[in-house]
Amino acid sequence: MTKLPISLVIITLNEEAHIERCIRSAPFVDDVVVVDSFSTDRTVEIAEKCGARVFKEKWRGFGPQKAFAAEQAKNSWILSLDADEALSPELASEIAERFASLDPEAGYLFPRKSFHLGRWICHGGWYPDYQLRLFNKDKSRWNSAALHEKVEVKKVLKMKRDLLHWVFDDLSDQVITNDRYSTLGARQLQESGARFSYLKLFFKPFGKFVETYVFKAGFLDGLPGFVISVGAAYSLFLKYAKLWELQRVRKKSAS
Repeated sequence: MTKLPISLVIITLNEEAHIERCIRSAPFVDDVVVVDSFSTDRTVEIAEKCGARVFKEKWRGFGPQKAFAAEQAKNSWILSLDADEALSPELASEIAERFASLDPEAGYLFPRKSFHLGRWICHGGWYPDYQLRLFNKDKSRWNSAALHEKVEVKKVLKMKRDLLHWVFDDLSDQVITNDRYSTLGARQLQESGARFSYLKLFFKPFGKFVETYVFKAGFLDGLPGFVISVGAAYSLFLKYAKLWELQRVRKKSAS
């Protein structure tokens, strides 16, 4: 495949199981940048064998870390992937075919399909989970959010083919991830001035389960769909419980 002036940019921490698949899925890029937060596995070794330029950088939060990674890229066009993502062959071809006509003021959304519990998940709000992954760094910037980071662009356009995502290694990884993200979510609520509410603690998790399992047809994904909906509800419960904990600690320290 012809090389194009696009930099593939990836941030990593202990991603030896995923990093090669991610890099190999974009054979058309002429530059690969990996910013690693001091992995203790073979992530760096594997990335370098795949031709990546690896930078080691202390963790700054998702938005700032991805912004730093984009700064290291040789090209203006950035293909920013998470290490557990990979372009489908169809999406790789679509990007290469459309490159000459890309709008530098636009960010390009990819429909993302996730694999979990032995199957591709197509319901429950998981697909199409559009993600902005291709943009021109001269016309855009990452925001500074530690969670739910995003690229700020003047307009948004879409690609048609799928970005593939191996979202969790197993159920234990899902639990650990939900715990970590609920902590970040609680801190964001606290920083935004949100107050803890018993009503939200009680009813939002239940509402999330009904939304994902019933209204967004998670039941069509079988038992994995049920597990995912319960996990989404529990993650939301944890976020509000942790907000209560944060505000309780703050009250104690202020008294």
